Amino acid sequence: MAKQYWLFKAEPHIYGIDHLAAAPDKIGRWDGIRNYQARNFLRDQVKLGDEVFIYHSSCKNVGIVGTAKIIKTAYPDPTQFDPESDYYDPKSNRENPRWVSVDIQLTKIFTRLIPLAELKSHPALENMVLIKQSRLSTQPVSAQEWSTIHSLLK
Repeated sequence: MAKQYWLFKAEPHIYGIDHLAAAPDKIGRWDGIRNYQARNFLRDQVKLGDEVFIYHSSCKNVGIVGTAKIIKTAYPDPTQFDPESDYYDPKSNRENPRWVSVDIQLTKIFTRLIPLAELKSHPALENMVLIKQSRLSTQPVSAQEWSTIHSLLK
């Protein structure tokens, strides 16, 4: 199967690119996803080696800040079982967990943030899921969109 591309949204005060950069081997668990469509992407479509844009949201400077790659595919998100976690789900159980996590490894921190306004203004990105369905935390990115966004850094 061909490599796929994704955009993962993060709130940088909770877990952003700086947290990932500071982690051992720049590896982190992408967890806490509590949207069924985003969960289905993580569970059913995200594959080993896929590439990911890291997007900071719910902050002063919203936009794409870097890239990562998938190094471990979907497995039960441990936060759903932890009553102390903000992501605890009392309706989930270990025999049939509702939520999944993936592990990612940081590959690049961009020299500049690519703001949402810039992405919205680019004609080649007008059909991007980020533009059409902005609240989705895990979303596909086409190969053409991936390339276009990288060209904005030059």
